[in-house]
Amino acid sequence: MPYDVKREQKNLYVPGKTPAIVEVPAMQFVAVRGAGDPNDPHGEYQSALQLLYGISFTIKMSEKSKDSRDHIAGYMPYVVPPLEGLWWMGRNASEPVDYARKQDFQWISMIRLPEFVTADAFEHARGLFANKHPEADVSRARLFEYDEGLCAQVMHVGPYDTEPATIAALDKFVGEHGYALDFSDARHHHEIYLSNPQRCAPDRLRTVIRHPVRMASE
Repeated sequence: MPYDVKREQKNLYVPGKTPAIVEVPAMQFVAVRGAGDPNDPHGEYQSALQLLYGISFTIKMSEKSKDSRDHIAGYMPYVVPPLEGLWWMGRNASEPVDYARKQDFQWISMIRLPEFVTADAFEHARGLFANKHPEADVSRARLFEYDEGLCAQVMHVGPYDTEPATIAALDKFVGEHGYALDFSDARHHHEIYLSNPQRCAPDRLRTVIRHPVRMASE
């Protein structure tokens, strides 16, 4: 059975609707950094998705290539993990996310990669995708290592624009349990998208919301 992070790491990818504290290990991603409203059909975000999914599936399907040079040592079958995003506003990483100012979003959009994907394997896959899609600016995509550490997280069910209520409950939980929010240039508001908005009713969308924290006494 192909490895599926949603099945194997349920504590990180399928949390409950009640907030909880988790320790998130270091992971690697294919990532694209950008700015602006993710809903803009002509914005940076939409082109970023093409790169992320294109390179992710190039890696996933590499073992089926007739050219042995495309094969990756240590390859194991897996399910492409869900889309994720780190979000902040303007230049101030500690400023709360404001959904009324989507044009001011800064973001890193990303999809997790298996541990067997080395830097060389990533560059090869990026080159393969570029050969098939010369219109895409593959230089925007990079191999990104993210060591998130201690976090509070919760499952949000519903439209993205109703997330503020869930975020408020999450942040209240943090303060009530002896922790403090710990946003910085390296630690951001984090979302994991478990539902396809093109195939799922807005009120049934499932999104993991994760905030970096530290002990309040530190």
